[in-house]
Amino acid sequence: MFPNIDPRQLKSMMDKMGIKQKEIDALRVVIEGKDTNIIIENPQVTIIEAQGTQTFQIAGDAKEVSNVKVEVSDDDVRMVKEQTGVADDALVRKTLEETNGDIAEAIIRLKEQ
Repeated sequence: MFPNIDPRQLKSMMDKMGIKQKEIDALRVVIEGKDTNIIIENPQVTIIEAQGTQTFQIAGDAKEVSNVKVEVSDDDVRMVKEQTGVADDALVRKTLEETNGDIAEAIIRLKEQ
């Protein structure tokens, strides 16, 4: 943040200005949006409190996931079952929903299991 400043000096300066900093032990952070969610795995979360306002600083491995519900047809389920040899309709349907209806991706995932 500031070059050539000892972290203890920086903390002391922040304390004098009334700025408090606290680390949060989080497993993951989810930011829910209208059409997509941002999921941050292995996050480093810091709360910075200054002048009565809390600010969250988050760093980690982020990925964006669509939260739009995809309709999976019976024909798609049947096709994936035929290609993979998986007999469980519920598993095939769930995999298709997880892949947003991408038949090829669903087939690859089910064959890897």
